[in-house]
Amino acid sequence: MDEPSQTDKVLDAKGLLCPIPVIKARKAIREIALGQVLRVEATDKGAVKDFEAWARQTGNELIGWTENGGVYLFYIRKAKE
Repeated sequence: MDEPSQTDKVLDAKGLLCPIPVIKARKAIREIALGQVLRVEATDKGAVKDFEAWARQTGNELIGWTENGGVYLFYIRKAKE
């Protein structure tokens, strides 16, 4: 997937294990406006399924994710307050 043209906030969750990256993302997404994009950087392989499920449960949009050298980048658009 291509990176979104704009990332409004970056959350470094590298080195943290499930479910901490999702918990930190929940807090971080509250700090941005509707329509803005949060990028989460994580190293836990389990984060892929965690962020897919979290986006479905919260109504926020997981635009996509990539992996490069063991670092997973998740792009989440805030779609709900």
